[in-house]
Amino acid sequence: MTFNFAPAVRDQVSVLIALAGASGSGKTYSALRLAKGMAPGGKIAFIDTEARRGLHYADQFEFMHADMRPPFRPAAFVEGIKAAEKAGAEVIVIDSFSHEYDGESGIMDWADELAASGVKSPGNWKEPKAAHKKMMQAILQCRASLIFCLRADEKIEIIRENGKTQVRPLGWVPICEKRFMYEMTASFTLTPDRPGIPHFDLPHKLQSQHRAMFTDKAPISEQSGQALAEWAKGGKVLPPTQAPPEQSAVNSAVSGSVPETADLSDEIAECDKALSAAASMGVDMLQTAWATVPKHIKPHLKSALDRRHKPAAEAANG
Repeated sequence: MTFNFAPAVRDQVSVLIALAGASGSGKTYSALRLAKGMAPGGKIAFIDTEARRGLHYADQFEFMHADMRPPFRPAAFVEGIKAAEKAGAEVIVIDSFSHEYDGESGIMDWADELAASGVKSPGNWKEPKAAHKKMMQAILQCRASLIFCLRADEKIEIIRENGKTQVRPLGWVPICEKRFMYEMTASFTLTPDRPGIPHFDLPHKLQSQHRAMFTDKAPISEQSGQALAEWAKGGKVLPPTQAPPEQSAVNSAVSGSVPETADLSDEIAECDKALSAAASMGVDMLQTAWATVPKHIKPHLKSALDRRHKPAAEAANG
């Protein structure tokens, strides 16, 4: 094999975005707003696994719609994505991608079917995992950008403490294969009490080059999509003075540059809460969360990371 190297230039790269949340958290509406900003010409494809519920938004957004029915095998999602690309889609929304994991004939059902046929664990997962891996390879090769809507459960732990039964919240956990979220360009957790507004104190992934595009003070918008699309085709992220109006109040917090006189206590506390929530879901999630902590905050939380969060993450992994 011959390798030819050229200067690295970002040019028309695709992005993968995940929006996770419970019913009523604004996943579908937010995905379509984001997609509209990314593809203002209307070349949006919507793969609908939820009995055509995506059509509820047909009067508000322009998009191509496909009704996807069971079985929700990984190969079916690959087929849908390829069909959307062939139809000319610039952005593909899949709602809900959680069906690939726990929907009818998704990979969990598939593993159960193999176990019922006599294939012993963990051998019953070999074929479903291979199909999922093949699907992920196809997703990573897709030239269109993809937005995945994922259901999420609020996990709890029941413990005995000081002779009393205590219920400890473990945070919101997206319903998907456990490594899926690590492949995302960006991911957000949405909740019903603040529909469409990302929670930066809950599991999320937001790299430094995208921080100015999103805020935890207002819903995900078309402006976020426009900024993301501009970045993906090689443009520069708008500086704070040119950022969308609803983001101006939080640019200093998310950009990583804070005035010398700023009081960091609130930001440190917010990041510490995010690390605690991530640690409850294991080492991988903690590592992802730590990568999103601004550089100027990390020195203040390094001790807490080593003393509290890492042991908690290792305990969560069992």
